[in-house]
Amino acid sequence: MKQRIRKAVFPVAGLGSRFLPATKVMPKEMLTLVDRPLIQHAVDEARAAGIEQFIFVTSRGKGALEDHFDSNNDLERTLDARGKQKELAILQTTEIPSGDLLFTRQRDPLGLGHAVWCARHLVGNEPFAILLPDDVVLAKTPCLKQMIEAYDEVGGNLVAVVDVPKEQTNRYGILDVESDNGRMAKIKGLVEKPAPELAPSTLSIIGRYILQPEIFGELESGRVGAGGEIQLTDGMARLIGHQPFHGLHYEGTRYDCGNKIGFLEANIAFSLDNPETGPKVREALTRLLV
Repeated sequence: MKQRIRKAVFPVAGLGSRFLPATKVMPKEMLTLVDRPLIQHAVDEARAAGIEQFIFVTSRGKGALEDHFDSNNDLERTLDARGKQKELAILQTTEIPSGDLLFTRQRDPLGLGHAVWCARHLVGNEPFAILLPDDVVLAKTPCLKQMIEAYDEVGGNLVAVVDVPKEQTNRYGILDVESDNGRMAKIKGLVEKPAPELAPSTLSIIGRYILQPEIFGELESGRVGAGGEIQLTDGMARLIGHQPFHGLHYEGTRYDCGNKIGFLEANIAFSLDNPETGPKVREALTRLLV
């Protein structure tokens, strides 16, 4: 019987150097996508998928992330006293109940695989999800919810995948595919950031994973890979053949908010999709482009 996915890991220890000076004192995950910080988009997606515990892998200077999901009694009392019930309701959507928001530190920037390994004691011996807040997906059904529905069918390990241009395979973890029915690909191998001429396919992993706890054993050795870092993709590759691995062609559009252009594109797309802001943003864009 498959264990239910209850926990999600959010690797949020990065410096955000691509967004300096905005990220000099503010975590990059607190950059606002329309009306919510990136990290809340990720947490909301996890909540919609039924996640109950939220594990943040942080580093120095990330206290704002913890504060954002805490209650602010003074602000709530002020809003209530002023009759601002709409604003109060919005504020309360940011809160995570006591005991459900967990933190661990990644002291040294040794790679995504190392960041995930840092969460091993909080995850324990059960399958779990990983969400990278830099990757946001605009979809009718939240991406992680689509993945959990697929996981309920096939079990094992599951990643969200998208087709990328051949010349960009050296930026991503790439699938070596055994079979693909257009919705789900059966994976026979994974390669981290292969040169285009060596890439086994153009199917790339985005920042959404469902993994079995055995991944921690594969990351334990601290073996380094591409870029001199401990790569999550390498650890997953060593599990292939021992556990089922699939890639889900999710429905939706992914935006890479780890760079300025992707972040701006995501803000435009999400604001256009928002019924409250969409018409006005469309008018503003028309004026700017004339």
